[in-house]
Amino acid sequence: MNKTSSHRLATRLLHDNIERSSFAETCEALFLTSGFIYESAEQAERTFQKKERHYQYSRVNNPTITNLENRLIHLEEAECCVATSTGMSAIFAALFSNLKHGDRVIASKALFGSSYWIVENFLPKLGIETAFVEGTNIQEWKKALSKPAAAVLIESPSNPMLDILDIRQIADLTHQAGGILIIDNVFATPLYQKPLKVGADLVVYSCTKHMDGQGRVLGGAILGSKDLLEADIIPFVHNTGLTISAFDAWILLKGLETFPLRMEKMTENAKICAEFIEKSDVVNLIRYPGLHSHPQYCLACKQMDAPGAMIAFEVKGGKKGAFTFMNALQLILICNNLGDSRSIVTHPATTTHMKVSPEDRLKLGITDGIIRFSVGMEDPQDLLEDLQKGFDELTIFCKNKQ
Repeated sequence: MNKTSSHRLATRLLHDNIERSSFAETCEALFLTSGFIYESAEQAERTFQKKERHYQYSRVNNPTITNLENRLIHLEEAECCVATSTGMSAIFAALFSNLKHGDRVIASKALFGSSYWIVENFLPKLGIETAFVEGTNIQEWKKALSKPAAAVLIESPSNPMLDILDIRQIADLTHQAGGILIIDNVFATPLYQKPLKVGADLVVYSCTKHMDGQGRVLGGAILGSKDLLEADIIPFVHNTGLTISAFDAWILLKGLETFPLRMEKMTENAKICAEFIEKSDVVNLIRYPGLHSHPQYCLACKQMDAPGAMIAFEVKGGKKGAFTFMNALQLILICNNLGDSRSIVTHPATTTHMKVSPEDRLKLGITDGIIRFSVGMEDPQDLLEDLQKGFDELTIFCKNKQ
């Protein structure tokens, strides 16, 4: 295995920590095998006793998956990583491997719909106390963490409204309460934000999103200290079968090779689109960390190296207005995924966040007029022209409604 070099990130994502076979392939090999052969029964025994490093079963370890985990370790600048089958299996494992009956979990209200469902509906069934706080209100965090908590779960920027949470302050309060801070960093990506450097204990990703970037496979990852992952999380993932497949890991490795290039272009496009959207007469509000109008703009500049490729905006006309706008688009796709090289719009209230009650959605600012925009790599002028088609149709809708 190659050791980490002193080269810059884009170079390291192409060359470092490749575990090559005896055939010395250029591209990482794809090991589509369920099991591995031992030279002797004694070697098999030593492997299961963890006295010898040898691949044993692809649910537990596989050379292709090892390559992916090593690449993510150096991308995140973490000590340890375990790759999982999906982003939600990463959230699930990060939480459940560290919780027991009687524990207490605090979460930001601004969470992806499935994460919100786990905290609100599933954890209480296991005798785990849960509470939600307004993520940007540090006083609420101080109150919620004034008594012991086992874990805290946040997103920053949040999905879909791109709230920016103060990771350092929340981490300090979490540790004072005796818990670990878990952060879903998918919107920022490890290229633009390193939560472990500002106090987070675990970082989770849906690798399905920007890391693949081409809508091909599902995958997730959990990163943090070696002690924390090896104690409970890795055994939990391996023994419950949450492991990523070797094929999906191989596809993600190919995605990582172009990750910085894609994110740079997508972020550049997002800035152009955000400035264009902000000027529209049929837009009530826009949330993009790169705009001065974002309520946590200064914090975003402090925590993030770049504002990323995600935008949220509210159009006039509520649900019908949002649908009118979306249905008028001819280039930008309607899809509930994000982070693709193709631009995508989503209506969170009826898709990704429909599991959140209407009352709680309104508290989070997710009105029926909110649209989540994942900006892709198209020519920016084509994107602006397509957005204008949507705005023109929405303008007609609003005038007819009057």
